[in-house]
Amino acid sequence: MSSSRNTNNKASLLKWIPWVLLLIVIAAFIWLFMSMKSPSKDTWEPPRTTPAEQKASEPTSDTPTPISSYHNAVARASQSVVNIYTTQTMTEHPYMDDPVLRRFFEDHGDPSQGQGNTNLGSGVVVSADGYIVTNAHVIEKADEIIVAFNDGRKSRAKIIGTDPDSDLAVIKVDMTGLTPLGFREEPAGVGDVALAIGNPFGVGQTVTQGIISATGRTGLGVSKFEDFIQTDAAINPGNSGGALVDAHGELVGINTLIFSRSGGSMGIGFAIPTSIVEQVMNGLIKNGRVSRGWLGIEIQSQLRDPTQLETSTGVEVLNVIDGSPAAKSGLRVGDIVLTIDGVEMTDANTLIQYVARKAPDSELNAQIVRQGKNAQVKIKLEERPAQAAIEQPVVMMQDGSGQPNLQGEPQEVPMMSEAERDRMREELLKLFERNGAPQ
Repeated sequence: MSSSRNTNNKASLLKWIPWVLLLIVIAAFIWLFMSMKSPSKDTWEPPRTTPAEQKASEPTSDTPTPISSYHNAVARASQSVVNIYTTQTMTEHPYMDDPVLRRFFEDHGDPSQGQGNTNLGSGVVVSADGYIVTNAHVIEKADEIIVAFNDGRKSRAKIIGTDPDSDLAVIKVDMTGLTPLGFREEPAGVGDVALAIGNPFGVGQTVTQGIISATGRTGLGVSKFEDFIQTDAAINPGNSGGALVDAHGELVGINTLIFSRSGGSMGIGFAIPTSIVEQVMNGLIKNGRVSRGWLGIEIQSQLRDPTQLETSTGVEVLNVIDGSPAAKSGLRVGDIVLTIDGVEMTDANTLIQYVARKAPDSELNAQIVRQGKNAQVKIKLEERPAQAAIEQPVVMMQDGSGQPNLQGEPQEVPMMSEAERDRMREELLKLFERNGAPQ
């Protein structure tokens, strides 16, 4: 009887062995498939700093003084920061449409021959195969883009996509083996050390040090989507598109503009945080454009007078566009949006930023006040329609009255006024009538 029981056990064991072997083979095939699968362009992720690299970049104390050195952090981050030179060729002189002046230029040479406009800026390498992020205004209207690396190499770049709404752009060089700059995962905080790396005034790669003065700066009026990091690290013309990194050399933002009375640094600079950079780069690299959520309303903040002690928060709906997601959800003019998905809408910029970071078809739960009563509204976002491009300022300056005056890239100024042009035209006509002979 014992022998019969042993025989049954062996038979049962032999019955399960093929299934166990089959499961092992299937698991091995799945593991092999996952390990051999190459990353797709559609799954682009921002580079991250490994724990070993982060530990190696920690500031080292110069004993016995408390001064710290950021050499390791800068040494790694500077490999990923590039200088960008753009050229724009003037195809025809603006005065060549005048037949009299055209004859003068034909006799004495066309001033537009060989003439070009060269601009400079900075950029950050974000992938080993050549993707670089910079400001949209750095490469605007460029006929040729040259990228210079920290090790002396140079390469032409092509534009992958631009997003004027955030003043960000992605370009690509035909190179491999580059060193991408790791994105900081935690958001920057006020008081954090900030290092600005770029090419100010074209002098070459430069590092300046300061702290994060503020986060979430909005209402500057320089772009449609504002959520700036403010820093007192010196940022000057040419730093645009460069890196703002922390004490470990991790990217926290892209330097974009400064507030100044002279055009130089006055300790108030602004950078686009990596949360926005990541969203824009994902859209530009995957699809060549950025998809953002859209409500279809015009709004204004409830906080109108900061000198009043009793003020109401929230965002008031001033207009609802027909056929928009807001109209379909039942939002009305006069409604006050208090929260969306539990996030307090303290002002209009907060609402705009929150909606813009959501993907189309996302569903939002909004808490509103309508005629003094609380209500809940569910809204399904749609894709934001294309907006007209706007000029992107790089410097906020103040005139003599102390009022903000937004300044963009240096614009070409007329060589002469209209009165001077007419006077020159009359003198040239008289000269041509005399065939160049003196009076």
